[in-house]
Amino acid sequence: MTGFGKARSCIVFFAWGGMSQLETFDPKPLAASDVRGEYQPIQTAVPGIHIGEYMPRLAQQTHRLAIVRSVHHREAGHRNACYWNLTGHPPHRPGNDESIAPSRTDWPCLGAMVSRFRHARPGFPAAVSMPYQIADRGLVNGQNAGFLGLHHEPMLVSPSSGRRYEGVSPSGGAADLRLPEGISAERLHDRVGLLSQMHTPAIGDTGNRDHYQQMARDLLLRQEVTTAFDLNRENAALRARYGNHICGQSALLSRRLVEAGVPIVTLYASIGDLNGSSGDNWDTHGNNFPRLRDRLLPPLEQASSALLNDLADRGMLDETLVVFFTEFGRTPRLNGGRGRDHFPNCYSVAFAGGGIRGGQVFGRSDAIAAAPSERPCGPQDLHATVLHALGIPRDSHVEDALGRPMPLCDGAALPLF
Repeated sequence: MTGFGKARSCIVFFAWGGMSQLETFDPKPLAASDVRGEYQPIQTAVPGIHIGEYMPRLAQQTHRLAIVRSVHHREAGHRNACYWNLTGHPPHRPGNDESIAPSRTDWPCLGAMVSRFRHARPGFPAAVSMPYQIADRGLVNGQNAGFLGLHHEPMLVSPSSGRRYEGVSPSGGAADLRLPEGISAERLHDRVGLLSQMHTPAIGDTGNRDHYQQMARDLLLRQEVTTAFDLNRENAALRARYGNHICGQSALLSRRLVEAGVPIVTLYASIGDLNGSSGDNWDTHGNNFPRLRDRLLPPLEQASSALLNDLADRGMLDETLVVFFTEFGRTPRLNGGRGRDHFPNCYSVAFAGGGIRGGQVFGRSDAIAAAPSERPCGPQDLHATVLHALGIPRDSHVEDALGRPMPLCDGAALPLF
């Protein structure tokens, strides 16, 4: 298969909560009204490809998109479904078990796996996630490095504490790497030197401590690192095109980081403050249509379409893989609250850039998007596709918590290249 290693970096949009396939990438206009819902499909930049009417910006990007309409798995609970999609491996305990806490026996997330095989420029983290960690009665499994250990943990760019960047939601969207008032770079250098003189061996493994101390020094003192994280260096017009909300500014920061050499950034594109309205996510059990139309789809598609255009304008799209993932789809038939419930049997994702051949649809669902009817695939195949684009053989091995060699991925890359 072509396309191996074409991508230098990857940006993942993860729609936490479960994005409806019927209102986004797989509309069913000929189905009964309780299936097709209130939205109509619209023609896109590619003749014959239609998507939901409240995605007009992404409709103009389909010449760059490979839409996959036949993803499925067996987990209907958020935590287990997220784990499968974030790690590419089924959960430890199948079924809707909400009691599993993240642990060092978990499979590593995609960012951690990539960081194991791809290195960033000196001073930069090899994997970043933003702008928060996702939680459902506790942190959701699959967001950390699992058995790969702390050295491969993605750096979390979380909301700044009490400081606001112009045009960014106060709930997040930028890393605050400014030194505290009264502390100059020279003074911090002196403190670092004093610390190194005072360092004495300690009982136990100090590798993790040293690793994070060095990362903190790089983030605060390396000019090229602090510059990459500084959104205020972007002009106002471009920031506005991405959207002056947490999703848009996080997408812009993602572009700055991969441009600086970070191999992979994961953007959790919902919950908390996607567009200034706190507490919303893609779990549309009720009021599916107004929530998607007014609050969820506009910031996501504004941010992602601006990112694709920006990458293309900078000559970066061919070497930057952009993916749209979620944990599952929504039920084909509406419930009594005009919403859709959890549905892992069939859902849609999309890829762009990084060697992907745009203007195509892979797989097909049945007449009501209830099951794949052609070329079914699963989360493991999505991960294999990302690894293929990044030039990481899917049969590469990592060692689990017991030191046993484990194949990195059990899936097969989709022929999207």
